[in-house]
Amino acid sequence: MSLLSVHQVRPHAHILRQYTFALVASLVPLFALLYWLALSPVVWTHMLIGFVVTCLAWTLAYVGHNRAFIRVTDTAITERGFLGRTNVVPIDVVSSIIALELYRSGSLDTYPQLFVIDDEGNLLVRMRGQFWSRDDMEKIVDALDVPVVRVPEPLTLRDLNRLRPELLYWFERRRPLKVRSEKAA
Repeated sequence: MSLLSVHQVRPHAHILRQYTFALVASLVPLFALLYWLALSPVVWTHMLIGFVVTCLAWTLAYVGHNRAFIRVTDTAITERGFLGRTNVVPIDVVSSIIALELYRSGSLDTYPQLFVIDDEGNLLVRMRGQFWSRDDMEKIVDALDVPVVRVPEPLTLRDLNRLRPELLYWFERRRPLKVRSEKAA
């Protein structure tokens, strides 16, 4: 394989801005209520606890975002997720890449998905367009010297679940609906 010695990508910067907007949107009403109800020490204490919890959640999101990456070296693919979990995959296990467009829920817009899989079709690394740019996905494709399957038409989550459920996270998988058979009377 002709790999770059080290190639690393980081998630979109706009994710951190979204975290910040969510923090501000939740803290402004919380502060307003805190000051308005500051007459009662019990209520003030509860509001202060809510404020501290919200700030801690934002801090964890910020740290998680800044530490997340996917790195390709000559020997392994290393993925560190937003929650700090690190996944190291030996490079010789990678057999192919699947690249496709997935419809956003309730929309005609699509976002890219990249799946790095082994010989048995097991998912090794997944890059979702919500977090990783299309350019970063292409950098990973270029860094790995394996066949790339590009699905020409966008898929829905339901289609992907029906065709390749093993590529989805556990919370995205849906059990197939059982069709009731009509009993003849």
